Amino acid sequence: MVENGDRVCWKKKSIFFDLEYWKYLPVRHALDVMHIEKNVCDSIIGTLLEIPGKNKDGIAARLDLLNMGVKTDLQPKYGERRTRLPPGPWNLSRAEKREVCNSFYGMKVPEGYSSNIKNLVSLQDSRLLGLKSHDCHTLMQQLLPVAIRFVLEKPARYAITRLCFFFNAICAKTVDVSKLDKLEEDVVVTLCLLEKYFPPSFFDIMVHLVVHLVREVRLCGPVYFRWMYPFERYMKVLKGYVQNRTRPEGCIAERYIAEEAVEFCTQHLSDVSTVGVPSSQKMGVSKPLSGCTVSVVDQDLLNQAHLYVLENTEEVLPYIEQHMIHIKTAYPKFRKRTKWLQDKHNSTFIQWLRFKVQSELEEDNHGVSENLRWLAAGPNMAVPLYRSYLIKGIKFNIKAQDDVRTTQNSGVYLLAQTMQVASAKDKNPILSNMGFYGVIQEIWDLDYQKFTIPVFRCDWIDSSGLVVDELGFTLVDLSKIGHRNDQFVLASQVKQIFFVDDPMHRGWSVVLSMPNREYNDVIGDEVLGDVIIDCEPFTRGMPNVDTFDELVGDLGGQNIRDGCEDIWIE
Repeated sequence: MVENGDRVCWKKKSIFFDLEYWKYLPVRHALDVMHIEKNVCDSIIGTLLEIPGKNKDGIAARLDLLNMGVKTDLQPKYGERRTRLPPGPWNLSRAEKREVCNSFYGMKVPEGYSSNIKNLVSLQDSRLLGLKSHDCHTLMQQLLPVAIRFVLEKPARYAITRLCFFFNAICAKTVDVSKLDKLEEDVVVTLCLLEKYFPPSFFDIMVHLVVHLVREVRLCGPVYFRWMYPFERYMKVLKGYVQNRTRPEGCIAERYIAEEAVEFCTQHLSDVSTVGVPSSQKMGVSKPLSGCTVSVVDQDLLNQAHLYVLENTEEVLPYIEQHMIHIKTAYPKFRKRTKWLQDKHNSTFIQWLRFKVQSELEEDNHGVSENLRWLAAGPNMAVPLYRSYLIKGIKFNIKAQDDVRTTQNSGVYLLAQTMQVASAKDKNPILSNMGFYGVIQEIWDLDYQKFTIPVFRCDWIDSSGLVVDELGFTLVDLSKIGHRNDQFVLASQVKQIFFVDDPMHRGWSVVLSMPNREYNDVIGDEVLGDVIIDCEPFTRGMPNVDTFDELVGDLGGQNIRDGCEDIWIE
């Protein structure tokens, strides 16, 4: 016990400080981001929805404000039978609580993203119940900022959104060290903003620990190396080994040794799968899952899919250049009209390539590969259609399949180089990268006799149905369909996304990305499956303080929320 005059500063000093090296350790304890994130999420959800046991507001919290001499207009008003608490900046009206719960209730997320959010919502009393650690993780990472877009005053709402942006940045699989100082400054400002709009009782030790998370990332590396998710999951596996509850340790040891022995044997046997890992869930596996029907498709659509495959095959690229030179030579008057040349190429390339490859095959030492020969011949007219397909461990469904399921696996995103025109009369478009958002309507497996290539036929959102708001959220209108002449994409090229109804703008949806499950595969500077989506707020980081103040303004000294019901306590 250390004393400072008559005041006791500390009640206990850890025995570890008796070690000579202990005071020199830069990290004496590793903070668990999983539990910090869960407790912060519980505090926010519990306070906003006034969940008993998790609500940080109440008579004691209001008396704290009165004793501190701040926000005195929020002090409790005592009556004969009930006590009235004026609504603060953190309180939601009954309509807003229903709005938040209805937003969560209507969310459909990809399979494996989280538990069914619908099962966590109680619409009768406007609460979220039974939140697990991973549920809180998905809420803080992406879902909560969307659900509260239409509630609270802007300053309080944006302060919560900034905190969600911070957790998303801190849990990223790749960390830019040069941005850690700015991230640390931003989280301090974020907590200061929360202090302006939330009661002091909200700021317990868990909220305070958020300040130290960036320092531990700087010293210890990315969060996913240190958080408790894998250990908690493995503890569940060990609990499943227990058959005799009077001897749990013996059951666990026996089952563990048996699995180790089987795992060792599989390393010396061919064509044997590892224990406990279904083959369908392994990363890198690509195969159809369900709903195969063979259909003779429209010839124009088949040519469109076949052309896309050709233009995205490396062996065909030299032939594309030759064909463009051939067109410019045959039509010298149009050699400077880029759009006309591209349209002419699209309509004639398939037939030209077939004759070109046939003529080369008739020559000795032609050098045409087997794959190119079958590609030039074209796919079979009878195309297998599937409802579900597994690509690199990620499951994709068609829209009709999602409509009857509780998950959403039909959203896709493609970053591609395309021609962009200023207007319909623009004859000289420019090539640039552009993001496309779409919904899978059909899954085709093009049959080239010796091999098959899966492609998606998608409804792509037109540029008129694409908006980016002030915080960087991408909003799409799923009813505005464009790019009718370019509907197909290779299944291996897309990234899975999902759409959540925007509570602020009816008829629009917020685009959210599916997190990457693979941590190790790296090509250059880009992590596979972790492609940055255009205008995604969670990868762009938080707005700086000046921008934040410009966006939200201030409450103007008004602490009591207008249009919000009083809180009555018996």
